[in-house]
Amino acid sequence: MNTPFFELKNVSKYFARVVANKDISFSVNRGEVLALLGENGAGKSTVMKVLYGLYRADEGQILMDGKEQKITSPKDAMALGISMIQQHFSLVPAHTVTENIILGNVKGIIDYDRCRKEVEKLSMQYGFDIPVDAKVEDLAVGVQQKVEILKALYLKTSLLIMDEPTAVLTPQEAGTLMQFVKEYVSKGNSVIFITHKMKEVMKVADRIVVMRGGQLTGDLSAKDTDEVALARLMMGKDLVVAKREQDKDKKNKKVCLELSSVTVQRKGETPVLSDLSFDIKEGEIFGVAGVSGNGQEELCQVISGALPVTSGKVLLNGADITNTFVRERIDLGIGYVPVDRYRDAMVGEMTLAENMMLKTSFDKKWTTRGILNKKKLQNETQKAIDEFNIKAPGPDAQIRGLSGGNQQKVILAREVGNAGKVLVMDQPTRGLDLGAINNIHNNILEEARNGKGILLVSTELSEIFQLCDRIAVIYKGTFMGIYDHDQLSTEQIGLLMAGYKEEKEA
Repeated sequence: MNTPFFELKNVSKYFARVVANKDISFSVNRGEVLALLGENGAGKSTVMKVLYGLYRADEGQILMDGKEQKITSPKDAMALGISMIQQHFSLVPAHTVTENIILGNVKGIIDYDRCRKEVEKLSMQYGFDIPVDAKVEDLAVGVQQKVEILKALYLKTSLLIMDEPTAVLTPQEAGTLMQFVKEYVSKGNSVIFITHKMKEVMKVADRIVVMRGGQLTGDLSAKDTDEVALARLMMGKDLVVAKREQDKDKKNKKVCLELSSVTVQRKGETPVLSDLSFDIKEGEIFGVAGVSGNGQEELCQVISGALPVTSGKVLLNGADITNTFVRERIDLGIGYVPVDRYRDAMVGEMTLAENMMLKTSFDKKWTTRGILNKKKLQNETQKAIDEFNIKAPGPDAQIRGLSGGNQQKVILAREVGNAGKVLVMDQPTRGLDLGAINNIHNNILEEARNGKGILLVSTELSEIFQLCDRIAVIYKGTFMGIYDHDQLSTEQIGLLMAGYKEEKEA
């Protein structure tokens, strides 16, 4: 038998009383794409951080070509040809692409022009087409991802670990990344692809290792399995997919939110939103599909009151709320789940209970004679933990200690509570695992059944088709059209997302 390129034998990692990995054994061969599949918190990233030297294993061995290696730091890993692209990029925004790539990898007097040419040559070699003199802060997320990959390739990496590489990418950018992975391994290199997206796994992986609760539940060939079997190994049970119900009575429903000719334009710049008009009825899920950065976030901010309009009106149940502030809109019953939970939706150092009252701390429901009623807050938080199936030690746990999926469930629980009339959700399932996504989908459908109007922004077309009653396609701040659920195919939406207007007869 061929000796594996890298092999982990009986690796265990503990954090105080928490077992992150227990007795993990698997290998990766040269020229192979190994997918490491599992839900958030399954221990995937931890075991890869052990291989990369960010953590030290408490038990077990790491072998390269059959020989045991001591990897105590990323420097040791890089010396063996291992690089890791983590979920949250480690780039310096104020530096150029070239500066980021050579940072820490060159010594003494730097021949910048030579380095720049090397980076440019490497970029062209893999068809990345990256502006090597541009500052990282000026680049789109998908291009930043390519810069991270170039950083690894510059080190002549032979094993590339990619942690949730498509979490922040559009479907088109994810497709380009998959193409790179195939090309890279065809040259005899290896890739370990950490993900929870099974469609990607089936497209790109040769072999799949499945983890659950810090332990291995499967090691199988991609051609010998399917998505149903993988879901069962990931979750320990069969997945019952959330499905929208056909609402035959929607024409008689009242309009709860309406935007009329809304334009947002900063002085001297092109409009970020241009003449948008639409309405959402009670109990309706209105989807907005489009490539990231086409005005979706600004649209959500206009509805939540965080961004003033240049012209046009925002109406809630027929009343003009265009000039009301964020706090007033919270009081009026508008819930908002923003796209970036770390930046806009939670405070990591606060507890779950504190995060639950974050947007309504001024509300009298939390106080008794001006003093915070901690017991009531604890009880409400515990109720949310139970109802939304949040895996957390309790209301007093810090939210930053939770997995991404469970953090998102806390935010959703809070916003569902705030949303008396309208719930605005900007990519609520981005970067989450299968179980968390299905849980959130069920909650969205439940809120629609309760009569709330829901605006759902998503770059995942499967999510849009699965949940939405009507779909608007946005391109450069303008709606390319508004369509009923069954009016468009995936191909038609893809063209509209790229800015191609459909022919009238279509």
